[in-house]
Amino acid sequence: MYRDVSSCNTYNYGDAVYWDARYLQEAGSFDWYQRYSSLRPFVRKFISTSASVLMVGCGNAVMSEDMVKDGYEDIMNVDISSVAIDMMKRKYQFIPQLKYMEMDVRDMSFFPDEKFGAVIDKGTLDSLMCGTDAPISAAQMLGEVSRLLKPGGVYLLIFRGLQITYGDPKVRMPHLMRPSYNWKIALFIIPRPGYQRPEECSTPEKSNLEQVPLTENGLLSPNFVMEDPDSHFIYVCQKLDDSDPNNIVPPYPLSTDAL
Repeated sequence: MYRDVSSCNTYNYGDAVYWDARYLQEAGSFDWYQRYSSLRPFVRKFISTSASVLMVGCGNAVMSEDMVKDGYEDIMNVDISSVAIDMMKRKYQFIPQLKYMEMDVRDMSFFPDEKFGAVIDKGTLDSLMCGTDAPISAAQMLGEVSRLLKPGGVYLLIFRGLQITYGDPKVRMPHLMRPSYNWKIALFIIPRPGYQRPEECSTPEKSNLEQVPLTENGLLSPNFVMEDPDSHFIYVCQKLDDSDPNNIVPPYPLSTDAL
């Protein structure tokens, strides 16, 4: 497990000071990587609308608002930036389905164990991986996510693709596959926003919901070819049940109106 400094710049993305300054300077909302419209098939497939959802590193994104419009009933949003949280509290003060708290994802001890049915992370772990003490910060955050998930709950994790290396399973899986997390992990790949498939491309177009096969070590097959190296990776990590000696949980929850 390591921090690939080639994929980072000089900013410390794990520092509240950086994010407070950024949110003070930049007006309007911003959604990292993908908007809800692109992620909706995954969210609806793996997360029930009645589940209690934790959005880590919410920033000033509108994804939680879009999820409420789509029927989600209970979303707790946390971010290390007091500026972002104050802004979002004011913006959504009359929407009871949305709650906001200033919090460092490396220490979410405010919440009891197994509090949430789902956790969504759209770039927060990436940010910590560009900060100081990256492996330690990543382990702290992922340990907290695992602790907070109910058995059978899902951690939906979105990363950018191979061009910046962080989404690549060979970099990501060593962090996610710690036995203490008790996760069953599935990988999906979706095009980056605005990607146009080349007309000369002869391979059949695959569904975004088609799971990407991985080796026993959780890596991409050597023969796997990405059509677009800037595609985004979606990891679906389902928490197994400690009380079950066979570590068997029901299949991923599927909303009746998933797609």
